[in-house]
This record gives sequence, C-alpha cells and structure tokens, in this order.
Amino acid sequence: MEVEEQSLEQFKAQTRLPKFAVPKRYDLTLTPDLSACTFSGTVLIDLAIVQPTKFLVLNALALAITQVSFTDFHDRKYVPSDVVMDGDDEILILVFDEALSVGDGVLGISFSGVLNEHMRGFYKSFDSTYMDGGVKKNMAVTQFEAVDARMCFPCWDEPALKATFKITVDVPSELTALSNMPVVHEKLNGHQKTVYFEESPIMSTYLVALVIGLFDHIKDLTADGIKVRVYCPVGKSDKGKFALNVAVKALDLFKKYFSMPYALPKLDMVAVPDFSDAAMENYGLITYREAELLHDDLHSAAVNKQRASDNFAHQWFGNLVTMEWWTHLWLNEGFATWVSYLATDSLFPEWGMWTQFIEVTSGGLRMDALESSHPIEVEVHHARSILEVFDAISYKKGSAVIRMLMDYLGDDVFQKSLSSYMKNYAYKNAKTEDLWSVLSEESGVQVNTMMDTWTKKKGYPVISVKYEDCNLEFEQSQFLYSGLDSGDCWVVPLTFSLGSCNNIEKFLLESKHGKLDISGLYCSSDGNSSLFEKKNQENFNENFWVKFNIGQTGFYRVKYDNKLTAQLWKAIEKNCLSAADKFGILDDTYALCEACEVSLSSLLSLMNVYRKELDYAVLSKLINICSNVAKIASDAVPVSVNELKQFFIGLLLFPAENLGWEPIQGENHLSSMMREVVLVALVNFGHARTIDEAMKRFQEYLGDQSTTLLPVDCRKAAYVAVMRNSNTSNRNGFKSLLNVYKEAQAVQEKTRVMRCLASSPDPTIVLEVLNFMLSDEVRGQDIIYVLSGISLEGRETAWIWLKENWDRILEKCGYDMLLHYFVRDIVTPFSSHEKADEAEAFFASRVPAEFAMNLKQNIEQVRIKARWVESIKQEESLEALVRGFACI
Repeated sequence: MEVEEQSLEQFKAQTRLPKFAVPKRYDLTLTPDLSACTFSGTVLIDLAIVQPTKFLVLNALALAITQVSFTDFHDRKYVPSDVVMDGDDEILILVFDEALSVGDGVLGISFSGVLNEHMRGFYKSFDSTYMDGGVKKNMAVTQFEAVDARMCFPCWDEPALKATFKITVDVPSELTALSNMPVVHEKLNGHQKTVYFEESPIMSTYLVALVIGLFDHIKDLTADGIKVRVYCPVGKSDKGKFALNVAVKALDLFKKYFSMPYALPKLDMVAVPDFSDAAMENYGLITYREAELLHDDLHSAAVNKQRASDNFAHQWFGNLVTMEWWTHLWLNEGFATWVSYLATDSLFPEWGMWTQFIEVTSGGLRMDALESSHPIEVEVHHARSILEVFDAISYKKGSAVIRMLMDYLGDDVFQKSLSSYMKNYAYKNAKTEDLWSVLSEESGVQVNTMMDTWTKKKGYPVISVKYEDCNLEFEQSQFLYSGLDSGDCWVVPLTFSLGSCNNIEKFLLESKHGKLDISGLYCSSDGNSSLFEKKNQENFNENFWVKFNIGQTGFYRVKYDNKLTAQLWKAIEKNCLSAADKFGILDDTYALCEACEVSLSSLLSLMNVYRKELDYAVLSKLINICSNVAKIASDAVPVSVNELKQFFIGLLLFPAENLGWEPIQGENHLSSMMREVVLVALVNFGHARTIDEAMKRFQEYLGDQSTTLLPVDCRKAAYVAVMRNSNTSNRNGFKSLLNVYKEAQAVQEKTRVMRCLASSPDPTIVLEVLNFMLSDEVRGQDIIYVLSGISLEGRETAWIWLKENWDRILEKCGYDMLLHYFVRDIVTPFSSHEKADEAEAFFASRVPAEFAMNLKQNIEQVRIKARWVESIKQEESLEALVRGFACI
C-alpha cells in the first residue's frame, strides 16, 4: 500500500480539511453537568478512508481529548501515536505509525469541554423560570453556525461533508432535551435520564442542535401530518401561538412552492434566553431569542411579528440543499431572506411586504457602495473570517439580486426552476453555478452571463439618464460613495415607465451607453396612449415623466438630469407613482447626496414634496433620511440644525395627526408600525407637544402598566422622551425607566427599554448606561440594543469608554459577532478624518485579521461622512433654504 509523503506541517494554515477520509455517520453521546458548566462525550464516526494515510485531520476547538482509536473494516484497532490539537487552525491531527487502508472504519473519540458563556458552540444559558431554592439554574444550548460544532465534538466541520447523526444525551430527569430529530426512547436512572433521538437524514455539522432546559410547549400538525411545536419558558406557552400558526402555514406553503415536502417528521421552535442572533435555522429545531418567538398584544410591537416566517425557508434552502462552501453562503442567506418575504406576503398580503422589501435592497445598496465591500461570492480562507460575510452583502444584496432575476425571468419560470433545483440537489451540496444551470435550462436564458457580473464582483451601477429630442440617453458607471469609478459594466435588466406605472418597458443594458427613441412609447397618466411629435411638446412636457427601476426590483441606482427630475417631482405631488417608486426616488437622491453628486439643498427640496406621505415604507425612509441629515448637519452646519429639525417636524405632522396616539379599532398592521416610527421621530426632533404628551402618558404607565393610554406601539416614543429629558440634575425619568426594565417580565419590554436607555443627551448618563450594559443585570445578547441607541451627544463619551474598557469588552464578548456591534455603533457616528485616523490607530493592534474587513468598512463610512461634511459647507444658499422650509 503506497502512502503519499505526509507531515504534520502540511496540514496547518489550510483553508479546507484534507480529503483522506470522509465522514458518513456520527454516533454522538453528550453528558452535560449543568452545575459545574462542563460536559463530556464520546463520538463514533463512520469513515470512508479514500486514500491510504497515516494521518486523520478533523476539526476540534477548546476540547480535551482523552481517548482515540480507529477500527477498520477487518476489525483491526489502531491507536494514534500522537494526538495534536492546533488551536490556531482549529484542527485535531491524529498521527498513526501504520497507514490506514482504503475502506470503511470507525473513529472513536472521548472528549470533554466547558459550557462557555459566549453563546457559541455548546454553551450555558440562565433560565429565570428554572429555579432551585430561589437560585437560577442553567440550561444548555448549541449554536454551531458557522464553524462551532467543533467546540462541542470533534468532527469534519465543513458544510460539504454531510453525514447522518445519531444523538444521545444524559440530562437531569426533570428537564426537556430537544434535538433535530424526535425522541425514540428515554431511560430513567435516578435523578438522571438518558434521551435517545432518532437518527437524522444526511446534513451538515453546523445544523446539528441540542437544547436542554425546562419548558412548556404547544403543538399542532401540518396538513400532511408534520408535528410542529413551540417550546416556551414555563407559564408562557400562550405567547407561542402566533409563531405556531405561522409555522404550520409556512411549511405547507413552502412544500407547494418548492414541490418538495418538508424532509423531517417534526419541527420544533424553542425560545432561548441567551442567544447571539435573532434565530438559527437548525434542521428540525429552530432556536430563537425569546423576543423573536414569543408574542402577545400587550408587549409585541407590530414590526416584531413580521419576522415570524424568516427561518422556515432555510429548512429547504440551506438544510435540504446546502452550499458547498462558505463562498456560496448567499445561497442560504440571500435566498432565505427573499423567500421569507414571499411567504409572509402570501400569508399576510395586507402587510405590503414587497414594498417593505425595498428597504432590504436599500441596505444592500448602501453596503455595496463602499470601496471595502466584497462580492456576493467571496473567497473564505480562514474559519473565523467566515463571520465577516454574514453581512448585508450575503443577506440583502443576495436577496435583492434574486428578486431582480425573478422579475426578469417571470414568477412562473422562476418557481418551476427552483422546484427543479430542489429536486436535483436534495440532500446534496450546491454551488452558485448549479443554480444558474437549472435556471438557464428552464428559462432558455443564459442566466450565468448576466448574473456573474452581480455575484462574482463587488459593486453595482448608477444609471445616469437624460432626455433629448424624444430620446432617452443613459450611461452606467459604478456607484461609490467615494466618487471613484472602476470602469466596470454590469448586465443590467432595466425597467422604466413613461407617464404611467401601468406600462412597463424592459430591456437589458449590456454596455456602458444606451439610447432609446421613446416617441412611440409615451403613455399619459390617464392611461391613454398617444404618439407625440416635437411640435406637440407643450402638452407632452406637462404630463410627461419617466421613472426607471419600476417597483425598485433592480439592484442599481438612477440619476436623472434636471429636466427629468423636475417632472418626477411633479408626478410625486400628483400621486402618480407607486409607494415603491416614491421610496426609490428618495433613496437614490439621498445616496447621491451622500456621495456629493447631488446637493443637500436639492435633497431637502425633494423631501419637501413628501409632506402628505402616508405609506409606511416611504415614511420610514423619509424619517431615516431626516435623522441622518440632522446628524450630519450638526457637524457641517450646526447653526441650521434647529431650523432643520423644525422642517422635519413639519414633514411629519400630517401623518402624526392622522394616526394619533391610540389605535383605532380595526386599523391595519402598517398603521401601528407607522405610529411608532412617526412618534419616535417627533420626539427625537424635539417636538414639544409630542414630548409633553409622551411624558404624561409615561407617568400613567408607571402607575398602571395595563393602561390603554400607552399602547405598545407608542412606548418607545415615551421611553425616548424620558431619556431625552434625563440628565445629571434630573434623574427621575432615567431611574423610573431602569425600574421598568428590571421589573418587566416580557423580554420584548426589556428589549424596548434597552434600545432607548443610551439616547440621553447628557454624556454622564450615557456613560452610566454603558457601564450598566456590561453588568450582570444585562444579558450579553442584549448589549446590541443599547449600542444602537447611543445619542449623537454621547458619541465622544462612548468612544472614550470603549478605549478604556476594551479588555473588559473582550472578556465579556470574545472575538465574536458581538464585537462587530461595539466597533460599528461607536465608531461610525463620527464624521471627521481625524476620528477615522484615531480609530485606525487604536484598532491596528487590537483586532485579529478576520475582523479587518468589517473594521475597514466602518472607518470608510466615517471618511465618507467627512467628505460629505466638507461638501455641505460649500453650499452658500443652504442656510436660507432651510430657514424658508422651517417657516412653512
């Protein structure tokens, strides 16, 4: 038997594991000690040795290996002469004196580890409902995505190396143990019990899951008999009803859409007190933050319910068909994001989900306009750097280009193609090219030719449009906030309308320039077609407008010449455009303003056209822009900030008066969401009447938390008002709100308070809140809510605090996703090159290489704002314009 020359060193610093052996089945037994916060276990791995080797190399991290042996198909036992744990590369190398032969065998490993506090791998969580003599007891949870199964048991921890899993766990007898598959048998042994789970279908290691705790649950069945259960903290099972109802409907919906039944006999959803993300789509056992799964009318804001269907699509996209490597992460996250909107729109058509989806597109456009962006398909060279691609490119741009492609190919062709893709790759792994191949075959279009420009390179185009003598002339160039242009071109599926959104023209722009004679295309706003000649320009100019990217289904921005811009503004005033198109015009203009291609004066003039806006998505975008402009103005034109805020208040009074403070019986879901964003904005802009009303209603709420005077969708506005009026000489409101947090039983209420605590303009209060955030009174998962709410006045205090407490932060969070929020939310509020330089210098020796891209993106955003500040300072007529708008 020949063995290639091998050495320990050749396995280090490699992106992928060597392919000497392939796992086929894991028989895993775990015994956690919830008191000591440790665990031990054994794993028997059925392997196929595919080439002779003296080494077996697999993944392991933070585990103690106590015993190892390999038994081949002749029942010969091999014990390694050396067992090497490499913490940097997160691998376990087993060295054998004699080569292992080609064929099947079983690798047995005994190991132990610690139930950590960092919400990754196999970790401990505190369950406030599980008490023993007044003392909180631990529960145990797994979170393996992306590469943390290796922290629980030695394994081939790559998505392509799928296997089946037979899991057994020893737990205290009073607790519930949940895993991917149903329980086959339980054996009681005094105060302990052994729980045996059914063997799973073939799946990737990152989807293996185990949860151990004390729960109540509710259950239901799908139309074809799949058992669906929601596990909740004891006494809170009624709060799982909404999620259960959505899950049952979503499984039936996806079965029909993909022409593929759900593959497991059950689907459990479980609320976990400490969880690093919103949810994790483990096969058959979806884990959630409590606030994401549990809902009730008293504490759940309308927006919380919209995320209820987010993770069911993963049971097909990701779990049944899995990406081959993390380069193709977007096949999981982008598709699941897109299809969750499709499902929610089907279940709740009144929520207008596709109009709301354009905010997802906007988020992708924003990230991808950075020089430090990355392609959708990005090479991943180190396990830990995978975390960097769980970002707006994979999720938001990924889902947006899918929607663009669906719009181009047509809904029916797209659905038929996805059904074929599921059938072809069920229980397998796929690359992006595999999906394009199926779509091309079904549609007759060479999909890869168009889509490679969107997935294999970063960025996107801005389409500059001008009108001349009955011709539309357009040019594409890369849109970057920095103003640079790579010269790249994209294959762009353009859509546009002339005079009516009911008539949509489509074509592919495959070159840098394009020209189109539109004299035979014009359709007036009343829907009547009319050819026009140059001599009939007077009537034409009155009614003519052109809007590109209809419904914002394309992943590009549009810049119109002055003539077309003026006509579009008139169309908005006359209410000729859809909500999605009004959103798009506003979003594109704001982005062009940030990139210093459009003046702030022009942006404000456009915003003035939206005074009577009542669509939730458009109004939310308008408020977001108002907030960002107010912040940048504080550095660029501080003398005009108060008048700017008065202008913004004037924009919002119409919808505020329409909505009022209290819900009207039978009002729609979007009105509830709109009420929250409008009232919070008015408070932030300092509208005295709104603030007084908020403070009055908050006092009523303190006396009676069941009062109808402060409905759930108004509480955030009240909490922000309290904090905006809290300072070192008047701490009463702050103390009252802290008490609301400490006494609240509903996690949604705790979360709502956390989002508002750091919004005080007093830096001393902000400092106190930041220290409170790192105390034992705040769960690690909830830190992100505090960080996102730091006031502009508190940004310097937060930055000094971060530098002074960096080691403490690392001890609390480790080098994990949570650390990204600290850097992003404390660094990006600044808008000067000096502060960007300072941040670069501080972090240069403090963050590892796998955080480099995210850090670079955050610092680039500071420099973009610094450039914008300098541009705004050059606008001579800006102050007079703002003064005029403030007086309207």
